[in-house]
Amino acid sequence: MLPGIQNLNFFNFLVTVVSEFFTRRELRHVTLTITARQILFTGYEALSIITLSAVAVGAVIVLQGNSVLDNFSQSPMYYTILVAIIPRELSTLLTALIVIARSGTAISTEIGNMNINNETLAIYSFGISPIAYLAIPRVIGMVASVVCLTIYFNVAAFASSWFVNFLSDAVIPSHFLFELFTALSITDLLMGIIKSTLFGFFIGVIACYNGFKVQRAITEVPQRTIKTVVNSVASLVLLDIFVTALFYLYFYE
Repeated sequence: MLPGIQNLNFFNFLVTVVSEFFTRRELRHVTLTITARQILFTGYEALSIITLSAVAVGAVIVLQGNSVLDNFSQSPMYYTILVAIIPRELSTLLTALIVIARSGTAISTEIGNMNINNETLAIYSFGISPIAYLAIPRVIGMVASVVCLTIYFNVAAFASSWFVNFLSDAVIPSHFLFELFTALSITDLLMGIIKSTLFGFFIGVIACYNGFKVQRAITEVPQRTIKTVVNSVASLVLLDIFVTALFYLYFYE
């Protein structure tokens, strides 16, 4: 059992992660490799499923809109709805949910198994902080990956929406981009970046926290993995409501 770490509640663990990020400078050259591997797994290897989800979202918006309203994809309202649905909400939420399913569970399982095999205790015995060595690079990699995947989701969804629009109404790219950027504002992009940053940070912290909470039995690993999913999804919902309400209160009125 790791001294001190497994007795921390979530809030204290979160504070410890943030504080050690700024104080443990001697490990930064080591954790850089772990961060790069985390970005490779969480970001690059998730591109296929993110692409599929984004293409589906962009196409469905056009198809469903045209089924409800005549000439929906040719009206200015189409671009307003496109911006309201994709960069403000769906790109961040769907990306975060996919990352939870792939990487959040993987991080929790990996650290939990390391606890069972006393690998984290061995790291601690060498005078290295397991939080600084294991948690911080994974949290950084998670934040970077979620932000980049969210931006990629937006681009892929817009491209898919234009392509379906082109097939149905022969809308040329220049007209589509002009109308899209007319409807899109810096505030919309800022909301997406803030949401994706917070989502990535909390997914990473929650996954690491539940991984460190595994103590003796191997059966604790799947239990903590399930808690990672449940806690992460609950956090996403609360953060999404909070950030959206904040933006609509101060920026969209």
